[in-house]
Amino acid sequence: MSADRDDRILIFAPIGRDGPASAELFRGASLEAVNCRSLPELVAEMAAGVGAVFLAEEGLFGKDTAPLAHWIANQPPWSDLPFVVLTSHREQPAVVAWRRSIVELLRNVSLLERPVQPITLTSAIQSAMRARRRQYEIRALLEAREQTAQELEKLVVERTRELEEANEQLRLEMNERTRVEETLRQAQKIEAIGQLTGGVAHDFNNLLMVISGGLDMLERQTDPARRRRLMDGMIQAAQRGASLTKQLLAFSRRQKLRPEPVDVAAQIGGMRELLDRSLRGDVHVEFDFPDTLWPVEVDPGELELVILNLAVNARDAMPNGGTIVVRGENLPGFNHGQIAGDYVRLSVIDTGVGMSPEILARVFEPFFTTKDVGKGSGLGLAQVHGFATQSRGTVRIQSEVGRGTSIELYLPRSYELPSSERHLIDLTRVRPKKSNQGEILLVEDDDEVAALVSEMLGQLGYNVTRAASAAAALGALADGRSVDVVFSDIMMPGGMNGVELAREIRNRRSDIPVLLTSGYSEASAHEADAAGIQILAKPYHIDELAAALSAARSSLRLDAESRRSHSC
Repeated sequence: MSADRDDRILIFAPIGRDGPASAELFRGASLEAVNCRSLPELVAEMAAGVGAVFLAEEGLFGKDTAPLAHWIANQPPWSDLPFVVLTSHREQPAVVAWRRSIVELLRNVSLLERPVQPITLTSAIQSAMRARRRQYEIRALLEAREQTAQELEKLVVERTRELEEANEQLRLEMNERTRVEETLRQAQKIEAIGQLTGGVAHDFNNLLMVISGGLDMLERQTDPARRRRLMDGMIQAAQRGASLTKQLLAFSRRQKLRPEPVDVAAQIGGMRELLDRSLRGDVHVEFDFPDTLWPVEVDPGELELVILNLAVNARDAMPNGGTIVVRGENLPGFNHGQIAGDYVRLSVIDTGVGMSPEILARVFEPFFTTKDVGKGSGLGLAQVHGFATQSRGTVRIQSEVGRGTSIELYLPRSYELPSSERHLIDLTRVRPKKSNQGEILLVEDDDEVAALVSEMLGQLGYNVTRAASAAAALGALADGRSVDVVFSDIMMPGGMNGVELAREIRNRRSDIPVLLTSGYSEASAHEADAAGIQILAKPYHIDELAAALSAARSSLRLDAESRRSHSC
């Protein structure tokens, strides 16, 4: 159906002069009229567009009206095409019945009986056209509604696609942010270690000097008292070196935060040497921790890293030297913004140059720094803020130009005891036993370490068999020799580490306890914990070794007794 033909009047009066005369009449009234000569032509023109149809009833006598009926029945919902039908005087029953069937077929019908005045015919056609135009208005509204619905559906589809793209972009950005934050944390750790490098190298050289020089002098010294002093000095140097190594390993490890109960005073107090290596000689650190200070729930290694960075920042803010105060305070019922409860305020206070409000507004931005090129990456305070937030706390900064800065960490109180208080076994009090402790299989690839550990195990009363690899250890167990305990390093050549060796021993000889050791236990700590295998961290003293071996053997006995009791 064409819109430019919607106002046409179609005429079907094939007999006599009714068709041409009515067409001329309608055109005189400014109506477009088309005279159709056959019923198929009428139906075809109706399909092309029509406003009203004028019929002479005799034109339908004897004709196949099925196509016309089909067209009328299949009109769209808005359409009810008006028909004006010119009838005759004949009232025979057959004609009346036929006329009634035609009215039912056409549906929307106006009947005009001959003779009809031209004005009456024109008026009837104009009335039909007005009704038809109202139908066209409904059609326009339905089409507009349909178009709006389609546009809305299209908009919904487009919006859904945009939301999916936005969600995907958000996921990508979140993943990228996580990656960048991890990179920032690692870079910040590297920066912190860079601050330590010079001092640590100097300190380790001093420690090595004490040990190597002491060993050289020990061979030449016969006085027992002087030999004892030399040995004490070397022992202290080795302990200091072990402490520094643990600090560096804690700072360099790459892992998520692992909160645990931490004694703030003990944890930060143990950083004294580390801070001394990081700060200038004219910068001093004072600790102010009350005896009643609560433990906090944080990652201990990250806490040390934060304090180190804050101390380095405070040092840089005091070019002429000064004092840094690290203070702890209990805050019961603390309520600030999004955090509330019992918190510990840990403050790092300096008397340096301070910060302006403009700088304060940006200090937590990654890579923002006021230091000269090469003096800092701007990661320190961003890492401090991230640490406080991930620890369920917050951070505040109070600063005034020329009067110094106080950076305050608010960390959640822990209601559990720190690990050092939960495990009350003092390994240094366990003394070596000289009696026969049985057969021990030592698995160690380093010859010098193996020689020293064999000597220590001999002092403890063990008969030592050494294997240089995991494969050799399994071979030693396979030949049927008696072994009471296996003591193995974790990191070894040959494709099988100590944890894997321990698992294999449990599969083959579940009656043999296994103790592992490593200079960097973090590498396999999770595997060992999951397998229930103890790890003794290097370096260790002979009494620590004795206690660890005793604990490993006792643990195996307890497990065996537990299994027997359950079987009963």
